[in-house]
Amino acid sequence: MEKIISEEYLHAVKTIKKAILESRYYAARLVNKEMLSLYYWVGNYVSVHSRVGTWNTNAIATISKLLQQELPGLTGFSETNIKNMRIFYEAWSPVLNRQLTAAELDKYLDFSTLTNRQPIAADLDNYDLECFFSIGFTNHREILRKTETLEERLFYIRRCAKEFWSKDTLKYHLSENLYKKEGSIQQTNFNKTLDNTAFKQRALQSFKDEYLLDFINIEDTDLVDEREIEQKIVQNIKNFIMAFGPDFTFMGNQYRLIVSGQEFVIDLLFFSRRLRSLVAFELKRGDFKPEYTGKMNFYLAALDKYVKLPDENPSIGIIICKTKNEEIVELSFSDTTKPMGVATYRTSKELPQPLRDALPDMEELKKLIK
Repeated sequence: MEKIISEEYLHAVKTIKKAILESRYYAARLVNKEMLSLYYWVGNYVSVHSRVGTWNTNAIATISKLLQQELPGLTGFSETNIKNMRIFYEAWSPVLNRQLTAAELDKYLDFSTLTNRQPIAADLDNYDLECFFSIGFTNHREILRKTETLEERLFYIRRCAKEFWSKDTLKYHLSENLYKKEGSIQQTNFNKTLDNTAFKQRALQSFKDEYLLDFINIEDTDLVDEREIEQKIVQNIKNFIMAFGPDFTFMGNQYRLIVSGQEFVIDLLFFSRRLRSLVAFELKRGDFKPEYTGKMNFYLAALDKYVKLPDENPSIGIIICKTKNEEIVELSFSDTTKPMGVATYRTSKELPQPLRDALPDMEELKKLIK
């Protein structure tokens, strides 16, 4: 009886502890969102009056000093930080002023000041907005200082939110240019084949420019064909999905399409829940060749006609090669009509020895994810 009671107590403790931690996390997120909203409003107010208003060059410094007198002990409103709020507003207003509802911004924002703002061709989905409001202003400031494009900013915002990066961790990854090494796929034809800007944005962020397929374990990939690489991937499909992200669902390898009585085979077919799109992967062990895009274009047309459901987005194709020439890839995209991209891969055998030694043992990883 005592053992039963003890187990019940332990279960109760775990349940209550989980609720407390979730509540604290939720409260912290609300506080952070409120703070970001306030800074955004201050940035808007200062931007309007300092850029097109009558404030002189010393206005922000004077206002900061007066605020300290009005609210002794106030932190976060130095001259530098107020200018950072202006940068924060001016960088994000083209996106947020169209993304957030009037009710969400009404508390702080005067929409009459925004009539001259020109929106950029991008949208944020709910996941991006959640990530945006879950990271602190300090990290936002660092990201704005070191990045230029929306795609790059969202890459770091997502990683900060998902992995709870500190300022120092973020600064390290920014200095190492992690986005270029691990970020969005660089060579696609998405701009001309996808009209929906939000879907286009998500598609760019869903694929990397280079993939580390260290579970292939083939001494010399130049001496094997694509089918052997494919079989290695299928044998380690959990690892392959982890390389792309948890939103991908495996639908099959050597996926068969029947068109006018003829059979055609796609190397690997996935479904992306976040994109709501079929994703076809073609694996090539050597250099990229122009004919690969024509073949992929056909596969995607067939998937859209015979496999895609009416409520799903257009199918996407990714050609993964050992190496690629950027100019040849761009010219190959010129006559394509279906969305596709080209990425490269490498195996752990190609990494420098110090990095190989730092990687966890794949057998141990397999045990962890079983």
